[in-house]
Amino acid sequence: MRPNFIQKVTNWGNFPVVEKEMKSEDSFRKIKEFVQNHNEVIARGNGRCYGDASLGESIFSTKKLNKFISFDRLNGIIECESGVLLSDVLEISVPQGYFLYVTPGTKFVSVGGAIASDVHGKNHHSEGCFSEYVLDFKLMTENGDIITCSKEENSEKFYATIGGMGLTGIILSARFKLKNIETAYIRQESIKAENLDEIFRLFDESESWTYTVAWIDCLQKGKNIGRSILMRGEHAFAHELPQKFSKNPLRLKKKFSPTVPFYFPGFVLNAFTVKLFNLLYYKKQTKKELKNIIDYETYFYPLDAISDWNKIYGKSGFIQYQMVIPKENGKEGMKKILETIANSGNGSFLAVLKLFGKNNPEAYNSFPIEGYTLALDFKVNSKLKKLVEQLDQTVQEFGGRIYLTKDSMSKSELTDYLKNVESSKFVSLQHKRILNNK
Repeated sequence: MRPNFIQKVTNWGNFPVVEKEMKSEDSFRKIKEFVQNHNEVIARGNGRCYGDASLGESIFSTKKLNKFISFDRLNGIIECESGVLLSDVLEISVPQGYFLYVTPGTKFVSVGGAIASDVHGKNHHSEGCFSEYVLDFKLMTENGDIITCSKEENSEKFYATIGGMGLTGIILSARFKLKNIETAYIRQESIKAENLDEIFRLFDESESWTYTVAWIDCLQKGKNIGRSILMRGEHAFAHELPQKFSKNPLRLKKKFSPTVPFYFPGFVLNAFTVKLFNLLYYKKQTKKELKNIIDYETYFYPLDAISDWNKIYGKSGFIQYQMVIPKENGKEGMKKILETIANSGNGSFLAVLKLFGKNNPEAYNSFPIEGYTLALDFKVNSKLKKLVEQLDQTVQEFGGRIYLTKDSMSKSELTDYLKNVESSKFVSLQHKRILNNK
């Protein structure tokens, strides 16, 4: 008799929480048995996505697929199993003078998850998505066969898997390229913008920079709507480092990492505290423009410095809402979205604006299109559903779409770019929700 592995499972937003079967194996034979013995299966990496993505009736956790296979130091090519985290890749590659071409805002995502979500970073306008640097991956299909997928071999499966949120099978391992760096530091410029007009102008002026991202105070109204701070960056060269960093330019000192030890009470995060946080964050940079050298962890992964920061939102959890508005409608669409949020009182102290470049038409399940993307965290409460409906309406009005890796309650019309959902046994609660709402 098959043992029962039913347990409570949730992703990073702690919403929703479900009781489902979850199993982890490192033997391909046992993974094949798991796939063949279940009608519905979905793969799950480190659970750092949000909402109901990677949750399903039968969940296969790739956490035990955590081994490196090879590292070609001459050409900067890594081969590893799909459960290896990007943090693991950075730990071995940065001291050798390599960095990820594309990284999301947390390093604690798995390689398999990065492919399934086709993650983007602060450099989509200049270097695209994670998939553009994937050479090939091994995929277990419905019948348990293992196939190699690349742009040349099984290319249909390759492109369906990229951004497909697990609907094509279980990614077992992958090979991908890294970029050369001289140091583990970023040359950063931070520029304050008083409103939406100014931040859009700064993005236009900064398109030649590799990395650009802006924090936005989403509770401002009137002439201050879109008040923000743009942070643009480049990998620092050795000669640019101050003396204190130049002795070991590719190694960072260990830092103290505080932990949020318990779930905050529900009343802690409210319109007043979010507004106060946003004010302090904007005011802490006293100059209009600031230039400095910071380590890559501070630039790319500021929230990773605090373990279990998701508990700040309390036991009810939170969602992250991320949309993209086409470039021609960007300013008008973002203004309406920010007005809706400010009027709702459901503020987000993690509001991040980025610029997307042209999308890769072959990667049809991938989220980015040329335009502006805004990601916002909202505490789950009684007002949230109405706010999401209002935001969805605006995103649809301006021709935008929603990021499936963050989605938990949006309209299916905004996720129609996900194709071939109906044809697979690899199905998540998210896939079912999208199908049921059509």
